[in-house]
Amino acid sequence: MLYRELPIIKGDGDTFVPATHPVVEEMPLSVTVNGRPALTAMTSPSMLREFVVGYLYTERIVRDLHDIESIRIEGNTASVLTKNPFAILTSHKTVLSGCGGSTTFLDAGHLPKIRSDLTLSPEVIRAATKETLDSDLHRITGGIHLVGLFDEEGRAIRIAEDIGRHNALDRVVGHGLLAGIDFSRTFAVCSGRISSEMVRKCLVANIPVIVSRGATTTIAVEAAKTGGLTIVGFVRSKKMNIYTGWERVRGAPPPADD
Repeated sequence: MLYRELPIIKGDGDTFVPATHPVVEEMPLSVTVNGRPALTAMTSPSMLREFVVGYLYTERIVRDLHDIESIRIEGNTASVLTKNPFAILTSHKTVLSGCGGSTTFLDAGHLPKIRSDLTLSPEVIRAATKETLDSDLHRITGGIHLVGLFDEEGRAIRIAEDIGRHNALDRVVGHGLLAGIDFSRTFAVCSGRISSEMVRKCLVANIPVIVSRGATTTIAVEAAKTGGLTIVGFVRSKKMNIYTGWERVRGAPPPADD
């Protein structure tokens, strides 16, 4: 279960009554790699294997799925062995539910560039955004982020829910790796702001397009331009803002400064 009914005092004007309300579950997950602490994440208690695989990949601790020898998850601990037992790790990180991602300053010049000729119709983008946001858990609790991974025809490969959008993106990336998905023919949809960290993870995974119903940031846009990633924000009804990579959205003209 991803939520629990907790007792509350419900207020309506000047009237207060005892009640219950569904609250999303949050758990710490400690990850060790080759016996060394790598990560403590505050996350939702679902798709933990996919999360670990996706995180190791988007943080470039492993280069592909074949670098992982084994993953054992017991309670709040995940133990990973890699085929290279001397794989270098950065210092231990703590990923909080409100932010997530790497503690390292983003250097777009050292990130990989997108290798894909994917193009999408506006209709596919809008339909995938609507499908991603259609979450019973979000409607019940109001406290969850969603990320969907879709193919070029707009078919959902996997939609993940988590208290943090970065964690949810790692989950769909991990699922894609385990399922042998070609990320160059996919796009990601998220419920929250497109941050520079979301952009970094897409560049590492070679996901050419990221879409959101919400906003983005200046550093995210700069990193996306450098890496050749398409950012589409504020997808609502028939409207959308294309911040970078306009050529991947069919029918979109180049911006005035191109």
